[in-house]
Amino acid sequence: MGQDPLSFRIGDDPPARLDKALVRDVPEVAALSRTRLARLLGEGAVRVNGAVVVEAKARVATGDLIEIDVPDARESHIAAEDIALAVVYEDDELIVIDKPAGMVVHPAPGSPAGTLVNALLHHCGDTLSGVGGARRPGIVHRIDKDTSGLLVVAKSDAAHQGLAAQFEAHSAERAYMAVVHGVPEASDPRLRGLRGASFEPGNVLRIATGLARHKTDRQRQAVTFEGGRHAVTRARVLERFGHPPAAALLECRLETGRTHQIRVHLAHVGHGLIGDPVYGGRRKLSQKALSPRAIEAAQGFTRQALHAAVLGFDHPLTGEALRFEAPLPADMATLITALRGEV
Repeated sequence: MGQDPLSFRIGDDPPARLDKALVRDVPEVAALSRTRLARLLGEGAVRVNGAVVVEAKARVATGDLIEIDVPDARESHIAAEDIALAVVYEDDELIVIDKPAGMVVHPAPGSPAGTLVNALLHHCGDTLSGVGGARRPGIVHRIDKDTSGLLVVAKSDAAHQGLAAQFEAHSAERAYMAVVHGVPEASDPRLRGLRGASFEPGNVLRIATGLARHKTDRQRQAVTFEGGRHAVTRARVLERFGHPPAAALLECRLETGRTHQIRVHLAHVGHGLIGDPVYGGRRKLSQKALSPRAIEAAQGFTRQALHAAVLGFDHPLTGEALRFEAPLPADMATLITALRGEV
């Protein structure tokens, strides 16, 4: 346990519930997230005027003395692994990584090792603070295993809270490069009549639906208009491929960040990602519109052609505006070259 408990008093006009009052009044320097405060409360580590309280709904009053026994950060059960990382930016609070396709972000039953978190534990070593009570990196957002590109990871509770708030408020900038079947155009009557799809000025396709787990395949997400989690994607055509155009390079910007969001949304509007084994469908590129080399490159692309190219946010401690760009990985660059008909 820490040597001294964290002590503070409840301010004026407190929320009706203890858990909400703790979130509001806990000193910022303590860097205790809402989740960690709830855990400490349930573990009996919170005292109100000297008495242990575990009930989140307990009442508090102005001036009540709060004492929290904050345990020292424990070592993570996840093993550190010496895996090379493409570090784009790093300081004492956070690290930005350009993740390669094929790397899982966090250990899971099917991927217990070789993940980004395993690599970060080795890379960061003793510079990690007790994120969530364990000495480990804090995953604020994720990108799919076979999607490449940028993501930011917190190294302290304070950074984790600040970054998470920005992602929850949708104020972080996220732009993806995607290579898709067909070309979404405002002139397409099919898209004009599709529920959830609309066009904004500049031929920007806006896709707004609910997303929920697929009814029969729990590994997939599905579009829904009854319930689910609200999701909004905007897509803009950057380049068209073929004569007539049969594929396109899109810039996709996320207003929300749901599991598989871009992949599901583009499939919903009939412009699935090239190479996507889950949502890509059986659509094939026109052999009349593209060269044999382009067709071969697309058919041989075995992951979703999706890259997290831009990431922007305010530094959670200094407030400095940070923005990063990651170039296309070699496999997507080669695919695009082939689709252009270049040697």
